[in-house]
This record gives sequence, C-alpha cells and structure tokens, in this order.
Amino acid sequence: MGGMHGLGPVAPEPDEPVFHHDWERRVHALVIASPTRGNIDAGRHQRELIPGPDYLAMTYYERWFAALREMLLKGGAVSAEELASGRADPAAAKATPRLSAEMVAAALSRSGSYLRDDPSPPAFAPGERVRARNLSPVGHTRLARYVRGRIGAVERSHGAHVFPDSHAHGGGEDPRPLYTVRFMARDLWGPGAEERDSFSLDLWEPYLERA
Repeated sequence: MGGMHGLGPVAPEPDEPVFHHDWERRVHALVIASPTRGNIDAGRHQRELIPGPDYLAMTYYERWFAALREMLLKGGAVSAEELASGRADPAAAKATPRLSAEMVAAALSRSGSYLRDDPSPPAFAPGERVRARNLSPVGHTRLARYVRGRIGAVERSHGAHVFPDSHAHGGGEDPRPLYTVRFMARDLWGPGAEERDSFSLDLWEPYLERA
C-alpha cells in the first residue's frame, strides 16, 4: 500500500498455497488468456482505479477479476449485457483467441523481458548516491511512495526497460534506464527499522536525481 500507515500488520502465511480456492485459479487463467494481457502496466493501473473502500475490502484475486471485467469492457471485447449474463451474443463478431489450448504450456514457461535497446548511456553509475525524486504523478507509477525524497546508492544498472508510467497510459514503451538502488532501512521507515539494515528497489531513471 505504498508505505501508508494504519492498514494493519503484514502477516505472511506460512506455506501459503498458490491458490486458496479454485475460482482464483480460474481468474488467473482468464487474465493470462485475455486480449488485455499484452500490457501488464495497464492492468496494474486498472486495479489501482478501484475505489479505495472497495479495494481494501477485496481479496487479491477479486481485484484481478474486477480489473479484468473493466478492461474487457473498455477494449470492446465484451458488451455489458454479455458480461452480466455470462453468455456471448451469438451475433457478436468473433476474434481469434490470444492463446489456444496447445499454446498455453509453452507461453507460461517462457520468460518475457521488458529490456529494450537504447543508445543513450545511463546517467548514473554503480556506487553513485542518488535521491528518489519527490514526485506525485497522475496515474500509474512504480515510484513507491516510501522512497520519495530519500537518498540511496546505485547498486546496478540494468539497461533500458519499458517505462511503466508511459506504457500504462497508451504512451508507448518509452524505454528508460533502470537501476537497482539500495536505501538504508532507517532512512525509509525511521527508528525501529534496524533489524533490516538496508532495502533495495528497482527504479527508472526519471525517478532519480543526483544527491
């Protein structure tokens, strides 16, 4: 939740199963097979558009299902009537499925990559001190609230990757350099965080400035 307080403790579940219920497995499959799957950043943004009280009352896969329904409607893949009834309109145009049954196993075992070619050199080098900019962008961003304005050190440069802030909003891939930045835990969360002395996070170049 972006480092916000007052939402209760994080309570990891020992030996947590991949799915707690069969319907969760089905929702996961629907999202993977959906024609909306081509842009993971847009999917994340759609889940972020769920009103706060509804979001907090939902489980993880309930959020996935709510976002999937909205994206199918927005993309014209289904009508509101089809979605409400759970039945396809026999007169509706038919599209080629994104994945056929025989393609699923190979598709799920093949790792994708958001790494892209970019001729411009990275602005920051490993070991350099940087500050996460104090930005409040409208819409989707991967700049976590709890690191904004905080100083860390670049650990690694990963080359140019698809920039989620643009990709989620129809602005294209807009590749930008990506870095792993290490922050001191006490600088992020204050006294009491000493049991974890540091914390690393992947951040895109537009999120950073020299400290």
